[in-house]
Amino acid sequence: MVKIQHAIFILLVACVAATNATAQTIAFTFDDGPHLSATPRLSPQARNLAMLDALAKHHVRGTLFVTAGNGADRPEGLALARAWGEAGHTIGNHTMTHPNLHAEKVTLAQYQQEVLDCDAVIRHLPGYRKWFRFTYLREGNTPEKRDGMRQFLAAQGYRNAYVSLDTSDWRLDQLLNETLSKDANADVSAIKQTYLAHVWQRAEAYRALSQKLQGRDIHQVILLHHNLINALWLTDVIQMFKQRGWRIVTPEVAFADPVYQLQPDRSVAGQSLLLSIARLMGLGKFEGWERLADDGDFEVVGLKAKGF
Repeated sequence: MVKIQHAIFILLVACVAATNATAQTIAFTFDDGPHLSATPRLSPQARNLAMLDALAKHHVRGTLFVTAGNGADRPEGLALARAWGEAGHTIGNHTMTHPNLHAEKVTLAQYQQEVLDCDAVIRHLPGYRKWFRFTYLREGNTPEKRDGMRQFLAAQGYRNAYVSLDTSDWRLDQLLNETLSKDANADVSAIKQTYLAHVWQRAEAYRALSQKLQGRDIHQVILLHHNLINALWLTDVIQMFKQRGWRIVTPEVAFADPVYQLQPDRSVAGQSLLLSIARLMGLGKFEGWERLADDGDFEVVGLKAKGF
């Protein structure tokens, strides 16, 4: 049965790859928001407004994947999430408390309840969509969890909101917060430049991987987070893509790309849909794979060498 499923998946990949090529595009999505936790320099409300202002400045419509326990389960946090919908962005589900589906103590039933509980919080917000993004991009480390979640999402009318262009912005955000917590006036320009370089390295690598796997440029879906680093520098990230010729589309347009209809058996936890496809097709440890799977280690080592 496994061999038959694998053969069918390879055939589907080949069919998807045969579709017409498009100019390189990208859709912006943000996980874990809205956060009510404290950070240096900006309040929760200021962080939220800064991200919305950056998107508005560049006429970008994205998606906020809400982890309700981070703030949306309280009136002040729900107001921040509502502001996204009112600004024309879509709202998706990222569970109630961000549990790890691969953890032994997290049962399938508990994880499914997390989805339902978050849905109850966000379903009345403007921009609400039945889009679910797995926490840590982990879709189940056992057949019971993987197949159980696929059946559950289908029964609930949810789509899997895959990521093709994964980043480790959260790792650099941790370093940014640590630095500014020690000195609120610290010069963090090196972190900014490293962050922009990191995002661009991932963008080029995943574009090359899509061409290798699909023979074309897919609609890329980038994963960023609702955090301080993007409150400060999201406008620079968007401007970078525009200046380098990428066209920004909405997540709805991106998810219409047939590549997001594939369902690879994601045997390795987390990371991009493209990496999962590559592994299932036997691509193995291709050139540059380490930089796509290192969770920002390369960048953090470099910054710490500079004294951060």
